[in-house]
Amino acid sequence: MSIPASLPELDQSIVPAWRHGYRFQFEPAQNAYVLLYPEGMIKLNDSASIIGQHIDGQASIADIIQKVQAMFGDIPEIEQDIIEYMLVAQREHWIDLVMTAPVAYLLMAIG
Repeated sequence: MSIPASLPELDQSIVPAWRHGYRFQFEPAQNAYVLLYPEGMIKLNDSASIIGQHIDGQASIADIIQKVQAMFGDIPEIEQDIIEYMLVAQREHWIDLVMTAPVAYLLMAIG
């Protein structure tokens, strides 16, 4: 993934979840992880596959960063790569980024 010069801030307490109709799975015929959706399939690269394995609708972005860092060590680019993946996946409508209840409640209380 290419990292833009200025990466937008993303609340790491947000929980990513695959959108309705999208399914992440290992596809033996492709020998790779894929994202299936009604109109087709996306074959994911190794980095996207590792991140995708941790998107379960329960783990926050911070949790996913921590899990991937535990696998590969404290490489500074991991956090940026995961945030960029989340932004791209949201832009492409693969995932929804859901605020956790305390954050959503706080925003409602402020607004």
